[in-house]
Amino acid sequence: MRTTQIKLAAALLCAIAANDVLAQAAKPAAKPAAAAAPAAKPSTGFLPPAASNANVIDSVYVIVNDEVITNREVDRRINEYTQRARAANMQLPAPDDLRRQAVEAMISERAQLQLAKEMGVRVSDTELDRAIGRIAESQKMSVQELRNQAEKEGMSYAAFREQIRNEIMMSRLTDHEVDSKIQVSEAEIDTYLAAEKAAAADRVEMDIAQIMVRIPENASPEQIAARKARADEVARQLRTGADFAKMAATYSDAPDALKGGAIGWRDPASLPTPISNELRKLKPGQSTQVIRANFGFLILKLNDVRKQAAAEQAQGPAAVTQTHARHIMLKVTPTLTEADARKRLAEYKAKIDSKQATMEDLARQFSQDSSAAKGGDMGWLEPEDTVPELTAAMDALQPGQVSDVVKSPFGLHIVQVIERKTQDTAKDRERTAARQVLTERKRGEALEDWARQVRDRAYVEFREDK
Repeated sequence: MRTTQIKLAAALLCAIAANDVLAQAAKPAAKPAAAAAPAAKPSTGFLPPAASNANVIDSVYVIVNDEVITNREVDRRINEYTQRARAANMQLPAPDDLRRQAVEAMISERAQLQLAKEMGVRVSDTELDRAIGRIAESQKMSVQELRNQAEKEGMSYAAFREQIRNEIMMSRLTDHEVDSKIQVSEAEIDTYLAAEKAAAADRVEMDIAQIMVRIPENASPEQIAARKARADEVARQLRTGADFAKMAATYSDAPDALKGGAIGWRDPASLPTPISNELRKLKPGQSTQVIRANFGFLILKLNDVRKQAAAEQAQGPAAVTQTHARHIMLKVTPTLTEADARKRLAEYKAKIDSKQATMEDLARQFSQDSSAAKGGDMGWLEPEDTVPELTAAMDALQPGQVSDVVKSPFGLHIVQVIERKTQDTAKDRERTAARQVLTERKRGEALEDWARQVRDRAYVEFREDK
């Protein structure tokens, strides 16, 4: 397992949203607000900035607000990108361009992390330990094996822990700054579902890639013209046979630049209409002309098209069994062994079975879960709403029965089924899925716009002695 795989597991675990530029509406850019602090002067020509002298490995390379990024950190990031590209058999850009892309990504990350700290976002050691435990589990490793692997690949365990802590902090920051502010109306859902049903017969998925030339915040007309010229030159080179992935890694300002601009398989219906319309004009292997978006200029490549599976298109009735349940959960800690927790829960079950106490009262007194205040009430649950261990335990019970002790990733439990019902949730699920698509569509635009503002408002100084 490579370090990048570990990072991917962390990202999936923390629901870190991918900076999906294609979910942004392709519309004329509104005039952005002025930056709060001076930023590094943007590139105004097609040629990328020259590389620095990489012989000095631990001097200051760039200052971001009140923190520094050193040459050693940059070299480590470049090495990660290089290993990833080689593993994917992807062409790398020239060393100068690779270094520039890596540094820009690090500046954006550092600025966001600083904002998270300023806003009081914290991740305790306990939360971090749990996250790392889940990462190890997802990789089918023990925590010690995960640690050994990180150290084998040149990263100290302390550095690995801080990397995961930072990713969790940034995920929480974007949850607060972006996700919580996205609204999808019922009317938007109705419109989306009507369009979906009309297009269901011809539903396809597209494997796409992108090159994005960003317009900096508060850009002058001259800067916008220069960025347009840069995008036009990229498009010209693509028309003459240049490799798209290499061009993306060299010139794209998108977070996925060093993955060759790869976005992956997407339903065109989930993309802004102007973008999906341009993609529908292409045959596999072709690229669009330059598309103006509110954040800059886009060039998209259609790698492949495939028909969506019939099962994915089907929206037939879906009768779902829902279970109303309570539980009592105990966590294994240095002061409470698993054996002791099992013994206590067995005693609670015996009291409930013999009518000496109720599940509700015991949960309020002893459960170490957020549901304790509600007497352990977990509400109405569908099979995918909880972990498989608890679902299996509930499925084996009749209403009123209490399970034996169950072990889950969260701790040890006893579960009581209160009642069950079967409900046709097809319409609810259809609207929920539509809301998720529309939210993700808006999220891409909002996230990219927010990240651009954070980056452009940061004070950035490249050192002359780098």
